[in-house]
Amino acid sequence: MPLRSDWSGEFCPIRRSLDVLGDPWVLLIIRDVLHGRGRFDVLRDNLGISEPVLSRRLQTMVEAGLLVRVDYADGPRTRQGYAATDAAAELLPVLQQLAVWGERHTVMPAGGAHMALIHETCGDETTSGETCSSCGAALSAGQMTWVKPWKHARDRLQPAGTLL
Repeated sequence: MPLRSDWSGEFCPIRRSLDVLGDPWVLLIIRDVLHGRGRFDVLRDNLGISEPVLSRRLQTMVEAGLLVRVDYADGPRTRQGYAATDAAAELLPVLQQLAVWGERHTVMPAGGAHMALIHETCGDETTSGETCSSCGAALSAGQMTWVKPWKHARDRLQPAGTLL
């Protein structure tokens, strides 16, 4: 999904990555899907994104191999939501490092509080996106909880392919 130009044929892997991930909505959608919020209405409401923009982003992300459509029951109806693929789940260290970077280098708005990244396997907070800064283990979505005090939330991330 080109943000400015089509960089899909570039030799530079950063340019090719930005061709897919360069739209800020993409990482925010992946964040929410990894939190188990892969239903269209939940994504729309949580992100504050318009339906047409969300529809286009989701379609492009499915085509790019970041998301898969997953059926779920909604009363007597079957609907489709979205789950992360392994490719999207591999972005977890990037998302977590962005959170760590934002904690260190941006100004916290009034009333905000520190977001903690908890490695559930050892129970400690990590200050690294890829490996636990406490126990050294590689971090994966199914082992991570993000504590967001401003939302009074403690959200356990979901492994690839999971829709709640």
